[in-house]
Amino acid sequence: MPIVFPVRGDYIQLDQLLKATGLCPSGGRAHSEIEAGQVLVDGSVDTRKRAKLRPGQRVSYGDETVELVAEAIS
Repeated sequence: MPIVFPVRGDYIQLDQLLKATGLCPSGGRAHSEIEAGQVLVDGSVDTRKRAKLRPGQRVSYGDETVELVAEAIS
């Protein structure tokens, strides 16, 4: 089952997403994993640490998948 992550604003950076979801314990670890080609964005390897991700995109790392959704406005 994928992790559903609400995006505040227009986007979240890839390194920040990995940290915010707890998939990586630190920003440094997130950078290392991204540089090593361990992270997929919409099914393709993305080595841009600060790639801007928007609602509707999917990120895969290890056995986990994160679906980005727009934050609900209340």
